[in-house]
Amino acid sequence: MNDNYGVLLHCPKTGETAAIDAGDAAAYLNASHETGWTITQIWATHHHGDHIVGLTELAQRTGAQIFAPQEIAAQSQDARALKDGDMFNFAGQTINVISTPGHTLDMLNYHVPSERLLFSGDTLFTLGCGRLFEGTADMMWQSLSKLMALPDDTIIYGSHEYTLANAAFAVTVDPDNTLLKARYEAFIDDRAKAIPTVPTLLGLEKQTNPFLRASDPNIRAHLQMQDASESDVFAEIRRRKDVF
Repeated sequence: MNDNYGVLLHCPKTGETAAIDAGDAAAYLNASHETGWTITQIWATHHHGDHIVGLTELAQRTGAQIFAPQEIAAQSQDARALKDGDMFNFAGQTINVISTPGHTLDMLNYHVPSERLLFSGDTLFTLGCGRLFEGTADMMWQSLSKLMALPDDTIIYGSHEYTLANAAFAVTVDPDNTLLKARYEAFIDDRAKAIPTVPTLLGLEKQTNPFLRASDPNIRAHLQMQDASESDVFAEIRRRKDVF
């Protein structure tokens, strides 16, 4: 799991700490030991092993409450099962649950509006989106459309370091996008220095991530899909990335 990102969200006022996914219990436990933070909640985005293999151990070792999709929550005592539109409390702040099926059918994203944060799991990445393992292209387009409706200054934490591969593909379907080219060049330099490309900003993604740009006339012209639906344009972009 060399390209997975784990995140600890900590409130210095209350001392509460949330772990987003739990693909590696040891890594989270080591990080909490180094920081002195106590993990009180675990937010699971979906059922893939690289996101939950350490979930039970981490919960047992910390006593943290699990918040997760139904299938995952059913396997853990005292876990809270979540669905689209649910809300829960973390450190006095409201966490909004957004269902984003496509990569999987159970995918949940966690939005913290007070902090302008979105934990997007494998739905939205820097310059990319998740493969369609269980859902359809139309499902994923509708899910991404939900995320695009959030404020442009939303800070997005995706779960993987896929950015260089995403960028290399993005310029093939949006070749005249100067901002995209500039980001690609910057990311090449960043990754050479082992600098993460996560998090990103929603506003930047809307300008440069081809998976959010199915309505863009330049991309449509490049794909010769000027009259196609947004969902069909997205599907073609996803198909091309899958074989890139």
